[in-house]
Amino acid sequence: MKTVKRVMIIGVISLALLAFTKVEQDKWVVPAKYKTMKNPTDAKVDISIGKSLYEKHCKSCHGKEGYGDGTKADGLKGDLGDFSSEEYQKQTDGELFYKTSFGRDDMPEYTKKIPNDEDRWLIVNYMRTLKE
Repeated sequence: MKTVKRVMIIGVISLALLAFTKVEQDKWVVPAKYKTMKNPTDAKVDISIGKSLYEKHCKSCHGKEGYGDGTKADGLKGDLGDFSSEEYQKQTDGELFYKTSFGRDDMPEYTKKIPNDEDRWLIVNYMRTLKE
């Protein structure tokens, strides 16, 4: 009976460690140079361009309000995030620019679809307006 208890305890600990490892693997690591990168655009200027680019390139997955509920969302595996959340909005502009630019998993790289860095910065500015 002691052996069964030990095996069960080891199993539970193993599952907990596996779950923790999975969370760490899923963490989106942004290089330090991007975390501290300053947004070169004025958030109050050209917000309509950022909105237009968001609607063209982002809305189908992330949704109109940025809740991750776009028309293509159900077909994707990963967490699409909630752009209105405090957790999302706590990220630096540079982190959002990096993620928008280079993507990962289901999130495509946009450096080719939107080759102008300024346009991707304008999308970041628009995503900031989606906070609650």
